[in-house]
Amino acid sequence: MSTTTTRAATNNTGTSKMNSLQAVNAALHQAMAADDKVLVLGEDIADPEGGGVTGATAGLSTKFGGERVRSTPISEQAIIGAAIGAALAGYKPVAEIMLMNFTTVAMDMIFNHAAKLRFMSGGQTSVPITIRTLTGAGWQTAGQHADHLEGWYAHAAGIKVVAPSNPVDYKGLLLSCIDDPDPCIFIESAGSLFVPAEVPDDQGPIPLGKARIVQEGSDLTIVTWSSQTVRAQMALPAMAEAGLSVELIDLRTISPWDRETVLASVRKTGRLLVAHEAVRDFGPGAEIAATVSEELFGVLKAPVRRLGAPKCPVPFAKVLEDAYIVQPDQMVAAAQTLMG
Repeated sequence: MSTTTTRAATNNTGTSKMNSLQAVNAALHQAMAADDKVLVLGEDIADPEGGGVTGATAGLSTKFGGERVRSTPISEQAIIGAAIGAALAGYKPVAEIMLMNFTTVAMDMIFNHAAKLRFMSGGQTSVPITIRTLTGAGWQTAGQHADHLEGWYAHAAGIKVVAPSNPVDYKGLLLSCIDDPDPCIFIESAGSLFVPAEVPDDQGPIPLGKARIVQEGSDLTIVTWSSQTVRAQMALPAMAEAGLSVELIDLRTISPWDRETVLASVRKTGRLLVAHEAVRDFGPGAEIAATVSEELFGVLKAPVRRLGAPKCPVPFAKVLEDAYIVQPDQMVAAAQTLMG
């Protein structure tokens, strides 16, 4: 995986072509310029080290100074603990945890402190921290570096869980996370990082908890998010060739998830496929499937289907890693099965 973030290509149309890492960098620049209470901290994020493992914070310390952009020791507990303390003191810290698997080292800080302080203070205080973290299979980073753990965090009250799939959403949703009064986990999935798109130069915050309808259709609803949205879009041409009219929904926010948009779509199509890179067993797709089954039992034309990773560590061997990921052809086959 490349770890260099270069400047986005600009043009005269009011947009800039950039990938998702560049969109993160643009969002951080924009947020820090607009509010001097926004801080960034994490391992090797300051210049000249290179702006973190992906280069997403490159240039920030040069522009905003070492007081607001802090490279930290290799201690996830210290990073999150310092971010919580800064948030309680009135700042808006953005903490980078290099990889999502490493957030487990700071689980006590995240679950027992960041997520619960608003509740335990009777609403007298909030913890406006954003935790940016990288994950995702497909790059042979193996079992301790690539798990999609959004289901863990979605299970905790008090945390918003955000998983964008494209540069526009990376920028807009990150801006919303930074401005949110509660803790947000912002998942940067490897399979979505390098797909370029035109991003409006004036792109502002995108509301959390609102899904995006990527494509409208009438036969079948597919709900997905993060890198799996990219794979779902790759599957759409084959589905169209098979005569399927597919409505594709990019959930964008896992918690809170956009029940209204999903239910409205399934009410129209009568069929639902949920696909995610996270492990299928007890995954977020189970909650969505259960809700749709409870709310729309009399409308469904077929049982809800779920696709997800098998219950095992992410393999290192490329052939096994490819089998671990839900591939576009699996989504096509599942859609055809749903249609009978």
